[in-house]
Amino acid sequence: MKNMMKSLAILVVLTLGLTLNLAAQEDATDLAGAETEVATGDAGPAEAAQDIELKNANTKNAEEAEEDLTFSQKLKQKFIQGDPLWMTPVLLCLIIGMALSIERVVYLNLSTIDTNKFKQEIEDALKSGGVAAALEVARNTRGPIASIYYQGLSRADEGVDIVEKSIISYGGVQNGLLEKGMTWLQLFIALSPMLGFLGTVIGMIQAFEQIVKDGQVSPITVAGGIQVSLLTTVFGLISAIILQIFYNYITSKVDGIVNEMEEASISLVDMMLANKVTK
Repeated sequence: MKNMMKSLAILVVLTLGLTLNLAAQEDATDLAGAETEVATGDAGPAEAAQDIELKNANTKNAEEAEEDLTFSQKLKQKFIQGDPLWMTPVLLCLIIGMALSIERVVYLNLSTIDTNKFKQEIEDALKSGGVAAALEVARNTRGPIASIYYQGLSRADEGVDIVEKSIISYGGVQNGLLEKGMTWLQLFIALSPMLGFLGTVIGMIQAFEQIVKDGQVSPITVAGGIQVSLLTTVFGLISAIILQIFYNYITSKVDGIVNEMEEASISLVDMMLANKVTK
């Protein structure tokens, strides 16, 4: 758990560093554009015409360059356009949610075993070597089912009622371990679109403030402001969709393991009674 928290902290620091770098690049680009406009305003008519032609050529080259951008470069460009201040929280939700999801997927896959083969090994051990041999098989097998079998077999001399109670109690503990971190994953699924909508609302407010400041409704101002503000919603929804897919997979995996645990628990009691290792 401590290693996972350290990894999440490193991811957060790297994300914040990337965001600050992108914001600095955006500011530098805006400053360069402002200097170009000032230089154009101070030039003469001939030089202004040349600057306009140069600007049109640069615009054309920029459009061609944009078409040649890779997916990651386009994603970076949209991230900057959506305002890193509001895109960063959404990105953090996605990164932390993905870290939790991957950890759960790995844990659940390691917890999955061939239940039928394991039950057969336990039954063979009970027939050949008794409870001690069966305990050794359970001890050397990973997963919650093997842990439940070990707890039940260790209480074999206390009677079948105690064995059943032990299985039920420890089954609840294992179920809690399987669902560990799911509450946080649900939080990030709900938080991602909410942060995206918040960024959109703030962007719309800023667009209308710009209209009031200009004293006129400019289609460029309105359309540009809406486009930028909606990017946060898009990224928030994409983040929530990705995490929701992982959540559903993890939930189905947990349900499958829990069902196997319940079925295997019943089989354990039957095996112990059939081999007369408990009373």
